[in-house]
Amino acid sequence: MTRPTHDVAVIGGGIVGLATAMALAERHRLRPLVLEAEPALASHQTGHNSGVIHSGLYYRAGSLKAQLCVAGRDALYAFCAAHGIPVERCGKLVVAVAEHELPALDELERRGRANGLDGMQRLGPEALREHEPEVAGIAGLFVPHTGIVDFGRVARGYATVVRSLGGEIRTSARVTAVVRESAGIVCLTSVGDFRARALVNCAGLYSDRVARLCDADPGVAIVPFRGEYYTLRPERHGLVRNLIYPVPDPAFPFLGVHFTRRIDGRVECGPNAVLAFAREGYRWSAISARDLTAMAAFPGTWRLLRRLWRSGLGEMHRSLSRSAFVRALQRLVPALRDADIAPGGAGVRAQAVGRDGALLDDFFVVERPRMVHVLNAPSPAATASIAIGAHVAGLVAERLARDG
Repeated sequence: MTRPTHDVAVIGGGIVGLATAMALAERHRLRPLVLEAEPALASHQTGHNSGVIHSGLYYRAGSLKAQLCVAGRDALYAFCAAHGIPVERCGKLVVAVAEHELPALDELERRGRANGLDGMQRLGPEALREHEPEVAGIAGLFVPHTGIVDFGRVARGYATVVRSLGGEIRTSARVTAVVRESAGIVCLTSVGDFRARALVNCAGLYSDRVARLCDADPGVAIVPFRGEYYTLRPERHGLVRNLIYPVPDPAFPFLGVHFTRRIDGRVECGPNAVLAFAREGYRWSAISARDLTAMAAFPGTWRLLRRLWRSGLGEMHRSLSRSAFVRALQRLVPALRDADIAPGGAGVRAQAVGRDGALLDDFFVVERPRMVHVLNAPSPAATASIAIGAHVAGLVAERLARDG
């Protein structure tokens, strides 16, 4: 039997996979191999990220998201400072525009304080306008812990650390099969076969399929949701100073249409959240028969659609109607006009859905002999990436100690 040449094969070269490889090398002195299907790292969720460093405001106290977001946020700020990556802790406003949103704003404030966000400020209408002169609202929260960064650059920083510690990164290496051997596992890829003692699945949009390649029933399916953005025209950047968010709908696991200043000075408006017809469905015209068939065959998809069809129709209407999108933006910034925005980019969120149709809210990790599968790592995964990587690397190290 051929001896494994690496300790751990990490499938997926996005920010979570690279952070995991970094933790394996730094904390556990293991030899990681990152296998990325695309020609470049961070090509999907990481590369299409809005660039927001989340504070930990939204997540239930004690959840994995809350724990890892808060720890990961601070670690991310420190990493950027140590590696010369531009970052800005600019803060954000969460704005209630109607009375019925106040209980949800109260709950956000409670969660934030439970998660250690002691610097938050509850604001009235005048104080809101001191932060954002063009905003309209009856109350809000200012969250100073929130920041902005280029997560693609962060991911490349992680890759540099991995290589400096003896790890290997292979791009254009799509995993087509996984074989178990007595000494570990073999990843069959488009550029050859690679042996390792253990495997970590951080494949994002394809994490459930990779789990099945490993004969591990994930119990969930990835359902892709596309988020579409507009951008403020440069001459209208003055409408928004930093980040302006609505109070999110507690029944819908997305944050609503908002304004985000990017680290390069651009201002994005959005996103909506529409069901994509392909796992890489960055446009309406991107349709995958295989992906649609898989979604249709999974019972959770139909249960999800039955439960959220009203919200889904609203998101689809905003996607197809520019005027509807503008009206959603005007709830927060009434001075915005149609001429102030231009079409922007889009991203696809890998959302895990259970067989009961529930959208998994927390991070979801499944362990198998010699394997750890990260099956749900949506926002704030980029913010929490260093903490997620440390958590997953710890599980892998325990697996290796137990499984040999």
